[in-house]
Amino acid sequence: MTSITGDALVRPDTVGSRPGSRRVELEVSGMTCGSCAARVERKLTKVDGVKASVNYATRIATIDADPAISTDELVAVVDRAGFGAAERVGVGATHSDPDRDHARTLFRRLVVALILFVPLADLSIMFSAVPDTRIPGWQAILIALAAPVLTWCAWPFYRVAAHNLKVGALSMETLISLGVLSAAGWSLYTMFGPGLDGDNAPDGVWDAITSSKSIYLEVAAGVTVFVLAGRYFEARAKSTAGGALRALAAISAKEVSVLLGDDSEMRIPVAELKEGQRFVVRPGETIATDGLVVQGAAAVDMSAMTGESRPVDVATGASVVGGTVSLNGRLIVEAAAVGPDTKFAAMMRLVEDAQSGKAAVQRLADRISTVFVPAVIVLALLTLAGWVLAGSGLQSGISAALAVLVIACPCALGLATPTALMVASGRGAQLGIFLKGHQALDASRQIDTVVFDKTGTLTNGELTVVDITVREGFSRDEVMASVAAVERASEHAVAQAIADSVDDDAIDVLGAVADFVAAPGQGVSAVVGGRQVAVGSPRWISASRMVHADLARARRRGEEAGHTVVYARIEDEVCAVIAVADSVKDDAAQAITELHRLGLRTLLVTGDNTVAAESVAAQVGIDEVIAEVLPEGKVEVIEELRAAGATVAMVGDGINDGPALATADLGLAIGRGTDVAIGAADIILVRSALMTVPEALGLARMTQKTIRTNMIWAFGYNVAAIPIAAAGLLNPLIAGAAMAFSSFFVVSNSLRIRGFARRAAPGRGRTDRPNVYAPDYFDDHRTV
Repeated sequence: MTSITGDALVRPDTVGSRPGSRRVELEVSGMTCGSCAARVERKLTKVDGVKASVNYATRIATIDADPAISTDELVAVVDRAGFGAAERVGVGATHSDPDRDHARTLFRRLVVALILFVPLADLSIMFSAVPDTRIPGWQAILIALAAPVLTWCAWPFYRVAAHNLKVGALSMETLISLGVLSAAGWSLYTMFGPGLDGDNAPDGVWDAITSSKSIYLEVAAGVTVFVLAGRYFEARAKSTAGGALRALAAISAKEVSVLLGDDSEMRIPVAELKEGQRFVVRPGETIATDGLVVQGAAAVDMSAMTGESRPVDVATGASVVGGTVSLNGRLIVEAAAVGPDTKFAAMMRLVEDAQSGKAAVQRLADRISTVFVPAVIVLALLTLAGWVLAGSGLQSGISAALAVLVIACPCALGLATPTALMVASGRGAQLGIFLKGHQALDASRQIDTVVFDKTGTLTNGELTVVDITVREGFSRDEVMASVAAVERASEHAVAQAIADSVDDDAIDVLGAVADFVAAPGQGVSAVVGGRQVAVGSPRWISASRMVHADLARARRRGEEAGHTVVYARIEDEVCAVIAVADSVKDDAAQAITELHRLGLRTLLVTGDNTVAAESVAAQVGIDEVIAEVLPEGKVEVIEELRAAGATVAMVGDGINDGPALATADLGLAIGRGTDVAIGAADIILVRSALMTVPEALGLARMTQKTIRTNMIWAFGYNVAAIPIAAAGLLNPLIAGAAMAFSSFFVVSNSLRIRGFARRAAPGRGRTDRPNVYAPDYFDDHRTV
């Protein structure tokens, strides 16, 4: 089985890039809503040779740029759009949490605003509802309470709005600033102007609260408080949403003890570790990076990576992975991959790319956000004009216009999708489910059919040779040594079983293998010891050739027993039949049962013989079997299913599954599979356990449902609230509270995805530990 390299996992990240282009990632600062992200994206895309996607939740601009365009030029474009930008250092390079820092700043302003707002609101309502309570200097008391709120506390909104106006842009801060300043200005007018006539005076305290017929700074201060509260909870929630990714990044070691030429040790930062260097891992230490154990033995705790409590024993020659912990032995490890080339960094890249992608519904929201703010300003002006022309008075018109400005802020719209994607990708990473991007979520909604490969997918893929029949006139040992020499160069599970059945010394004496050729789905051939040797499916090997009766009987006997049977050919003679057997994964039947419970149709499509396929299908509960198909045959099956109206998910792990994974509406690759399978899939299931299949589909469905709920709320909120505000039925103060609650609802609803739980496998309890890799994912497989 081919090991999964970092390159193999990073390669899919560039899918969609234009030939000759380069990928640039910028961290964008100063964005406060979805319309800000849409504006940055629009400015970048206007540059010739640039294709960009900007995510508000992650603050990352992913850019596909012509190599002639420098990063500084791209940064300058973002600066001209009114925002800051800097090139991203790299995946996992920093564990900082800007949302947490931003939340702390907002909290300080919120506390001050809230402390002053409570007495301000009480006094304003009292002075408004009961004019006899006004004491000399009452205006000065209200201004003293309101001034810090409307200056220091609201300053971040003014600063962003002013900066945006300089570059000719409008944002949510523009609406907030207009609302706060307009309310403050009108309050000063009502406090020092001619006052209210008797007909327009509030009728009691409740009327003063709900109608705001007189506004004495409480609306301006209240909107500031509610917006700050909404932003604070939003920042806290976004910090929580990104916590899974930061937790994964924090697993890695910070320093490592490298061995020098004289066998002395030197402590250096992990970032300075080079490929090929040897480093020491003592009991209790975290293994710094992916490598090969060259000395020592230890039990390695994989729990931080896999969620499994059982340690894995490693010794000289075994592969180890960065982020795992040596429990009881001293190891000397040779670094095989460092920095961005490690498996861990590659998986981190997948998570971050999934978070920075945009689902179709989010692209629609972005387009709406670009025109929403100016449309709301125009609507507020029309509301004011309508009330004045209707003879209701300037005060009623201003109150209604203020409510429109405040209630319409598109915070929830911009947060609806990216926050859900961020939480889902983080939770998926903990469960060993890596969504490559929004495409997986878009496709998962309507999946009704799941197609499985057999070997390495439904079965453990750890085959063993159970029977060998060699034609008379051939030496069993010589045939098996020649066949094993060829199979040792293949990644297939059958090949691995045959290679492992022969002693390495017997293989090595034959010399190097030349002219190795792999025919996907059929077999392999090469020149060994000067003879042409081929091994593979009976149909491929025996094409146009006579097969001895003993071999034909051995084949039939093996297939009837449900074994996988291959023929071996030396030169032009079919000389041996080799039968191998595999075992079904422990949780395969449970996974199929769960998929059936979800109402999904399941099929087994394999290149193996019919008897073996039906035997496995019967054990796991799959009723439909299509066997003895080539890779293109799997593609044809999926295309036929889609043509019949099915929406198909394909689960596989081998080279021959690559085309089918790419053809299916949704491809799921078992993480221990080949580079081709992983490159073609939409979702990578790092654990080899099959329960990750229903878990992945369940997570994707939950995320889609959450996004739909968020979008319905965000759109419905604005559609319903703006007319109410324009009709004068909504106090601007209540409008501010409703706007803040809308954003809080969307973010809180997205955070529910963190509670998505793994279903317990047979004989195991449920676990929520971080689950990045499974032990079998790191077996020291031979590579091609």
